[in-house]
Amino acid sequence: MFKVAVIGASGLLGRAVASELAAATGWWIAQTALRRAGAQQTPLDIRDAQAVAHYVEREAPDAIVIAAAERRPDVCEHDPDAARALNVDAARHIAAAARRRGAWVLSISTDYVFDGTKPPYRCDDAAHPLNAYGRSKLDGERALLDATDAGLVLRLPLLYGPVVHWQESAVTSLVPAIMASARGGGRSAPAVMDAWATRYPTFTPDVACVIRQLLARHADGKPVCGIAHWSGDEPMTKYDIARRLAAALGANARHARLVAQDSPADATPRPRDCHLDASRLEALGIGRRTPFDTAIRAVLDAFPSRGDAAAAPPAQ
Repeated sequence: MFKVAVIGASGLLGRAVASELAAATGWWIAQTALRRAGAQQTPLDIRDAQAVAHYVEREAPDAIVIAAAERRPDVCEHDPDAARALNVDAARHIAAAARRRGAWVLSISTDYVFDGTKPPYRCDDAAHPLNAYGRSKLDGERALLDATDAGLVLRLPLLYGPVVHWQESAVTSLVPAIMASARGGGRSAPAVMDAWATRYPTFTPDVACVIRQLLARHADGKPVCGIAHWSGDEPMTKYDIARRLAAALGANARHARLVAQDSPADATPRPRDCHLDASRLEALGIGRRTPFDTAIRAVLDAFPSRGDAAAAPPAQ
């Protein structure tokens, strides 16, 4: 039986991957988490090389998907050592354990390894990250690919999908501000949204489908290794995303006052446009893209307390 270990199965992407793979006939799925480990998940601190080695030896997976990371640019900027422990050292630990087991390993990276000046970016284009997050992910790519020949780095852009709190995705994190600005029939303070950087929001269930297709190729003896890109294909600024969120949220949110800010809005340096060229996977017949408006409505409809958007719990 083909066995896959999903590392970080309690997070935004990890949940989507675990759900997608659970439906695969004849596959066995092992899951890990750290602070939010559920009944079917093994607690594992991937910063602990010995714990990682013991886990991989005990579970003996045929493939490993690394969905755990520090993905918040501002957090990485303020504590780069902690970010490197998750994004670099942990990737090295897992890849080394996978090599000893003979397992194929897939690690998630980011479009932020590029500086955003010459899109679209192909897999072999030179990386030039602008911030600590991008640097840590680029170093994590190198650590993984140096540690094993049977590995794939999958670069992804801005992710959104079913969330347990609004702040879990930079897309849904806009909801409380939109709802706050809509209160009082539009007489509340406006929500200022960045209209400078172009992003390509990508639905986590679509990414999970891509990962399942990649795993199926490995199971069939045709693994994809090296670096690959996947991305949504609808360019949007944060302001664009907010407007479409307001429409999806319904009548009350349509009163939201949204103001476009046409200059970089964050203290942490961010690239302007890191559109990822996904032609390598497309040429293999791999991929799925759900239209943003369809996907975001499904996300909003599934949120447990949508009516009280401003009362979202804090990020983990």
